[in-house]
Amino acid sequence: MKSFRDRDLQAFVGNILRIGVYVSMSVVVIGLVLYLVQHGKAATDYDTFQKTAFDFSAFLNGLTHGSSEAIIALGVICLIATPVMRVVFAIIGFWLEQDYLYTAIALLVLIIIISSMLLGAV
Repeated sequence: MKSFRDRDLQAFVGNILRIGVYVSMSVVVIGLVLYLVQHGKAATDYDTFQKTAFDFSAFLNGLTHGSSEAIIALGVICLIATPVMRVVFAIIGFWLEQDYLYTAIALLVLIIIISSMLLGAV
């Protein structure tokens, strides 16, 4: 059986980042094209800024109904999730390599990322 090496981890994590960026970019472009189809002829008012809070149930409802704004938001969420997934798979890779110091460091980084996201949402 072939052992898991550092080079394998680097290649795997690099592919995660590459694929995550391509997927998120594709979703945003699809949402943008759909937005232009749905709202391309609407007049834009740059005098006022409409601040809206993110509502998860409205986001899911928008996705099920094909809302272009929800699809663009999904692409942004995929882009945010990409480095988080990189850290998760780095933890798994370090664990498989039995490098427990880097496993603990990566786990601490994941805890900091998740707590920052949760505290930022409040």
